[in-house]
Amino acid sequence: MLAYYISPCLCVVMIENDIFKALADPTRRAIFEKLATGSMNASSLREGLKISQPAMSQHLAVLHQAKLVRQERNGRFVNYEVDPDGLALIANWLAKYRAYWPERIDALRTLLKDMDQ
Repeated sequence: MLAYYISPCLCVVMIENDIFKALADPTRRAIFEKLATGSMNASSLREGLKISQPAMSQHLAVLHQAKLVRQERNGRFVNYEVDPDGLALIANWLAKYRAYWPERIDALRTLLKDMDQ
């Protein structure tokens, strides 16, 4: 497989890209937010969303591939829940920019203040 020839750093970037692509879709964001309340099967997740079962399966597959959702078979049903590893990747990505943005916003604020005078 290709992953064996790619550096670990590049693999993380690829997964981060998958995460943000997955969450760019409003339906997938709604599904992900519903899962924040706890584990659910696809039928429960469809409640309140106007999508077909095949569409739900497709959305869940994208979320799973992006490492945002994990699944566990329970008899005939598959239960889905938020994958903490995917959340950790998001948190790590945000942490890289957390120190950068306040400094930039302060600089912009100063610039705008100077322009007003």
